[in-house]
Amino acid sequence: MPLLEASSLRKLYDGFCALDGVSLAVGSGEFVSIIGPNGAGKTTLINVLTGLLKPNTGRVLFKGQDITGVGPVKLARLGMARSFQLVNIFPELTVLEVVKVAVVSRLGRGGRLFSSLARDREVTEQALAVAELFALADKRNIPAKKLPQGDKKLLDVASAFALRPEVILLDEPTSGVSTREKHTIMEILVSASKEIGIKSIIQVEHDMDIVFGYSDRIIALHQGKVLADGTPAAIKADEAVVNTVVGRKTRMPERGA
Repeated sequence: MPLLEASSLRKLYDGFCALDGVSLAVGSGEFVSIIGPNGAGKTTLINVLTGLLKPNTGRVLFKGQDITGVGPVKLARLGMARSFQLVNIFPELTVLEVVKVAVVSRLGRGGRLFSSLARDREVTEQALAVAELFALADKRNIPAKKLPQGDKKLLDVASAFALRPEVILLDEPTSGVSTREKHTIMEILVSASKEIGIKSIIQVEHDMDIVFGYSDRIIALHQGKVLADGTPAAIKADEAVVNTVVGRKTRMPERGA
């Protein structure tokens, strides 16, 4: 049984079809990247998979349970999470406090959030362990807003990892950072996922070097539909997908060559 499965998802916005019959299945141990040009439906798909949006038709199953439109809070309790971008929500909090927010949520102590952040030893220990996995422990007392962009991205991902999900969905985890920082983020992300025990990663990503370098499977969307679903090698070999989704022309051999 797939960990996450979506069937015939259709999502309309005032008559515009953002998703048009999208189906997919993600199994344990897979790193899946979702790619496509702007307007292809990538973010809408992530929002539907994580319960932020309810599709007009179709359904989403997680570990065989229908989770269509249940919302990210309940979904996190079931074992699926997405990056929070808590840096934008709590810019004044320190690195460690931002991770603590996610830990408090997982432990069900949200009703006394700030007392848990300040005095709860279990919360502190668990948050520090996650910060160490993401090479942020030395910066734990720095306000999140003062971090360089690469560390802000790491902190966003670390917050989601602090929920200890089985499946994690990431929306452009390396956007806005240098090429060198992108690979650092990805190496830390993959290493941390193994340490925490995350079974599958699904990401939306525009950087094709990252996509082809880290993915087991690539799902290409175009105009709200699945154009292709295959290994990096299979996607690279498909000229129509490369031209339509990746956005660069493949040089065809000259006639008679």
